[in-house]
Amino acid sequence: MIFLVAVLVGMLAGGAVCVRYLRQEIAGNIGPRLRRMQLQLDNLEAEINLAMTTRLVELSQRCDGHAPPHEGK
Repeated sequence: MIFLVAVLVGMLAGGAVCVRYLRQEIAGNIGPRLRRMQLQLDNLEAEINLAMTTRLVELSQRCDGHAPPHEGK
């Protein structure tokens, strides 16, 4: 009976150590991935802002009459 209780306590302790180790590894591994994803999102945002600004300048120049005239019949 004592051996059975000791085995069960040992399994519980081993399981707790494994779970704690796995949680640390998972949490430690996700940090760099999140930073890389954030950098990609920042780059995408900057490209979209540049495209929108360029388009806005083109539209404002067209409204001001600086655009070349349309060739039509």
